[in-house]
Amino acid sequence: MNVRKIHWLGVGLSSPPGILYLIDKGYELEVWNRTPEKAAKLLLNKIPVQKFNLENLKQRLKPNDIIVSMLPASKHLEIINIAVDNKCHFLSSSYYDPLYEEFNSQFVKNKTLFMCEAGLDPGIDHLFAHKIINDFKISTKNKNITSIDFKSMCGGFPHIPNEFRYKFSWSPLGVLKALNSKAKYIKNFKEKTLLKPYVSISNINFLDEKFEIYPNRDSLPYIKEYKLDNYLSLIDSFQRGTIRLNGWSKAWRDIFKMIDENKDIELLSSKLWDNNQYKSNERDRVLLYVSLIAKDDSNENIYNKILYIDESSEVTNSSMSQCVSYTVASTIERIFITKPIFGLHRIFQDNENVSCILKNLQVLGISIKEL
Repeated sequence: MNVRKIHWLGVGLSSPPGILYLIDKGYELEVWNRTPEKAAKLLLNKIPVQKFNLENLKQRLKPNDIIVSMLPASKHLEIINIAVDNKCHFLSSSYYDPLYEEFNSQFVKNKTLFMCEAGLDPGIDHLFAHKIINDFKISTKNKNITSIDFKSMCGGFPHIPNEFRYKFSWSPLGVLKALNSKAKYIKNFKEKTLLKPYVSISNINFLDEKFEIYPNRDSLPYIKEYKLDNYLSLIDSFQRGTIRLNGWSKAWRDIFKMIDENKDIELLSSKLWDNNQYKSNERDRVLLYVSLIAKDDSNENIYNKILYIDESSEVTNSSMSQCVSYTVASTIERIFITKPIFGLHRIFQDNENVSCILKNLQVLGISIKEL
């Protein structure tokens, strides 16, 4: 790809590991934050931090720069417009939004890339899905498949469970909004829709440890994204969801009630943040797994594989921030050297780029395991 310079917008707690990695690799990088002094400290004063405002950014951009937005998703549209006007690439770890489709033709015309879902979840989960589904297709060629069960689950929580069964690394608002959003998935060969995902919490055992899971957002578009649409009639279960510690649903009953009663979630977010932040000496934990099971007409497993990560670190360099920002940084590296692709895409899905990003995450200390 023709990429000139990286502009990284936003240095919250999820960004420093990826930025420091890119600095150490020698990339031309300009970092922007509303509070430069705070950001510079998080980055160990290894790079000057620019005062972020839109006018300053516009003046510094040149064609084929890549803008990396780690700002809240609500801020992306104005940044995307700036990317279009200045013929820049755009990358984010945030979820795809249907509103992004209207920009696709403009990025294609500019011969620039718009890539989203390049973090942890979404991000690493997609890489695992592409890897495992490609292996499944090769392994089950010419076999009689009668059902497919696909699950992709991810969660971040305290390494040592607390009474609330959760702690926040940054604003709780995103978690609350997700709990107040529809979830769509497939179960027993039928599409299901939940107005509130927490009304369908399941218990699981993973490596002899109990967890709770629930559906997250709309899983259905990922059937095509993962190239499983040719198997649609065989999909017994297809669900992307969230993992929580055992006992989470009981600890959060009052939160669910307030969401049901349409309480002010911004006020609720503020209270949760005051009472449930990580302390600097605590450790967080990230667990993500992608599983695929296929059965034949004798109800025997003809394919059964899980890829997963289970990471823990002190919150000053949290496992969450490493998983998110190392994936962003590794994706940027591949954008610099991969063949040109233009328009709107989620994180890479071709075998070469998937393998290279996963290999780099391993090098950076994120252990990828298989069951």
